[in-house]
Amino acid sequence: MTNSQSLQKNPLRPIWLDDSQDTVKIIDQRLLPHKFVVIDLKTVDDVITAIKDMYVRGAPLIGVTAAYGIYLSVLGLLKSQAGNDFIIEECSRIKAARPTAINLAWAADRVLKRVLLFADIQSKIIAARDEASIIAEEEVKNCKDIGLHGLEIIESISRNKNNATVNILTHCNAGWLACIEYGTATAPVYAAHEKGIDIHVWVDETRPLNQGARLTAWELGKSGVKHTIITDNAGGHIMQNGMVDMVIVGSDRTTYKGDVANKIGTYLKALAAKDNGIPFYVALPSSTIDWETDSIKDMPIELRDPDEVRYVQGLDNDVIKSVLITPEDSPAANFAFDVTPSRLVTGFITERGICNAANINKLFPEKMKMKRFS
Repeated sequence: MTNSQSLQKNPLRPIWLDDSQDTVKIIDQRLLPHKFVVIDLKTVDDVITAIKDMYVRGAPLIGVTAAYGIYLSVLGLLKSQAGNDFIIEECSRIKAARPTAINLAWAADRVLKRVLLFADIQSKIIAARDEASIIAEEEVKNCKDIGLHGLEIIESISRNKNNATVNILTHCNAGWLACIEYGTATAPVYAAHEKGIDIHVWVDETRPLNQGARLTAWELGKSGVKHTIITDNAGGHIMQNGMVDMVIVGSDRTTYKGDVANKIGTYLKALAAKDNGIPFYVALPSSTIDWETDSIKDMPIELRDPDEVRYVQGLDNDVIKSVLITPEDSPAANFAFDVTPSRLVTGFITERGICNAANINKLFPEKMKMKRFS
């Protein structure tokens, strides 16, 4: 894994394939907004490290990274002369990198399935590269469509307010950094901004890694969208005081019954929105829907390194530093996600339209058909 200070050609993509070097390039999101650094992923181990240590994060991006990881594993056949068992084992290692975002396993398995259709190495390589690229482009289109469907909600709120500012609260980063382009939760925001609707975004800081304060704010600022960073615990207060018109969040895994696993703190925002009569929307592509899990209790919740809670990262005289903020001997727990029950979700904004929990299966009947016969 090597560093590069050069910017990618398309600044709206956090991952891309350099065919000339058989390398996958990513933006190192750990260092934003203070430093823009591009990382080369050349091996499956590089991919696993990037996913585990959150060089890349966000369900769609994790999925695309996993897909390209299978491509890199197939390239490894040229040196090792190993067979399908090697690729299958590498796929298993990639899928174990992080447990909650379902896109990871979905994308890795999809590329693996395509690769196993071919016998010779060159055909496998072409198949892996093409399928990974197809997944990336599908996610871009899905996010664009999510934006267009979500725009209808924002337009309606704007009309009801006589074109006064529409105030939107979001949590964590579900923008283009997490989703290749457009984002999920931010896609309707960008669509509304491009259409000239007066919008303002309340940006939760999203402890412990501050993806809202660091990444969402950086994205919105680059796009010229009005926004204000707030502490995570301020969400309820601004809802109580009529300062929020709608909440839009992303998802790392949503069951077909409508229960949503997302960044820790999402559940609290949903509770506050329900108590104050504020619509709470989840924006997600169908690749993030779990068609197998029935119960919230079966949802895998990642427990990450407690040092992410104990330390905070910032810029000090142009040097990025981590600073201890807790007593040195105090233990910490770092639950990465929580689950918002479907009853708290006003609607799901997908690439096929908007639905409530009871109608997810109607938007994706082919998925439910496959479930019935699986």
